[in-house]
Amino acid sequence: MDMGALLESEAAQPSQLRRGEIVEGVVMGASADGMIVDVGIKTEAVIPQGEMLSLGVDGSNKLVSGDTVKVMVLQPSSAEGHAIVSLDRARGEEGWDVLAERFESGEVFDAQVTGHNRGGILVNVEGVNAFVPLSQIDSIRRDDPDAANALANLAGQDIRLKVLELNRKRNRVILSERAAMAEWRKEQKDRIIDELQEGEIRDGKVSSITDFGIFIDLGGADGLAHMTELTWERGKKPKDLYAIGDTVQAYILKVDREAKKISLSLKRAQPEQWDDTVDRYVIGQILIGRVTKIMAFGAFVRLEGPVEGLIHISELSNRRIQTPKDVVKEGDVVPVKLVRIEKDRHRLGLSLRQARNDAEAMGFAFDHDGRVIDYPDDVRAEYDLPAPTEEQVARQQQQPRNASEAIEQAVARDHEPVSAMAHAFAQAFEIAGDSPTEETPEAPAAVEEPAEQAVAEVEIATEPVAETLSEEAAAETEDSVPETENKVDAGETPAPATEDTTEADGADNADPVGEDKPDDA
Repeated sequence: MDMGALLESEAAQPSQLRRGEIVEGVVMGASADGMIVDVGIKTEAVIPQGEMLSLGVDGSNKLVSGDTVKVMVLQPSSAEGHAIVSLDRARGEEGWDVLAERFESGEVFDAQVTGHNRGGILVNVEGVNAFVPLSQIDSIRRDDPDAANALANLAGQDIRLKVLELNRKRNRVILSERAAMAEWRKEQKDRIIDELQEGEIRDGKVSSITDFGIFIDLGGADGLAHMTELTWERGKKPKDLYAIGDTVQAYILKVDREAKKISLSLKRAQPEQWDDTVDRYVIGQILIGRVTKIMAFGAFVRLEGPVEGLIHISELSNRRIQTPKDVVKEGDVVPVKLVRIEKDRHRLGLSLRQARNDAEAMGFAFDHDGRVIDYPDDVRAEYDLPAPTEEQVARQQQQPRNASEAIEQAVARDHEPVSAMAHAFAQAFEIAGDSPTEETPEAPAAVEEPAEQAVAEVEIATEPVAETLSEEAAAETEDSVPETENKVDAGETPAPATEDTTEADGADNADPVGEDKPDDA
């Protein structure tokens, strides 16, 4: 190019820039002050870091040499001799029009967080700086003590927003994440409710925790898992089990499409632990557990892991009781008999009173009301129970030595009418066993029977003992009848009864043993 052409080209270039003018430039490179742009004047222009926020947090890295950009002149000439221009202001002229359209239509859009202050977060939308107040941020609670750090962590993230307020004259734009998310969730909830099927398992995130349960976000629709559906264990509070943001699997219990409500269960989403444990149990098995909760209708007992069963109030004691607290209290360790398994409802039926005999053989001790008052050494060690008292040691040393003592102790601790049979058996045992005669040489052998066998015979008896004794007496009388009586069937006339015979017959026809009589009769 000759000198004439060079002078003509320089004359064609603008001699100076005007404030507020939008010009086109070419990116030359980066400097400590920002991006250098050739805008067609003798000196370069600089885009400061704060004037290209519309490109994102790392906007300068998105521009490379040779890129063409539109900028607005902020300062035609600085003290350093170069112009100051803004990429955001140039884009903002178009951005205001875009925001106005979104404000009118209520459109939900995504934007990147560029910064924060203690009142909220800063967002640049199409070159326009906007503000999202803390009260309009969906992911952070206003009462969160760590809100400042949470705001800082949002920098660089894309969030869903909606325009709440727009005033171009005052250069004021207020956005809301909460409104955008509410509208988005409504759309998603309608879609998800139509898709959900009861009985299926879905992945979700804990979105809120309350005293009565937790809310789980299933991808736009929140469902409630009541506190009774959080775990197979009892006595656990929701805040002790989960934290906001935890990923969980939720079992769909119920979907109310009219009310748009979803009921969830977390414990039913993982039933294998309960099933695996219960599969090892058999009906009639004696188990040991700890009382976890007392209700008016019975007591819940934790057996193993998440497995818990119910002792109905009728299965706590052989005596009539007014409340389960008459026999057990929370924290008690008790032996129970497994009487029922309901796998479909994850329920177990237990009995304390039916386990008593086996438990006593194991080393447990009970009082007359059916309360557990002493434990075997292995159970005491497993459940970290206190050492036995002197009274408990003395009671262990007073175990029955024979059947008679066992029956006496059983009658003494249970005075219900159902035990009258045991009392009658004790009287008969004393007559037939403790005072043997020559006619009953086998009576002493009965005394040597184990106490447990004797008590068991009392429990399974279905007819009064007195009737049994009457039959035995009748049999002995029949064996001792004179031969003349055996001739009646042959047609012979028996000999007249003597006075002695009459007295014997009167004795045979006397009231049987076991009638309601005073003990000294």
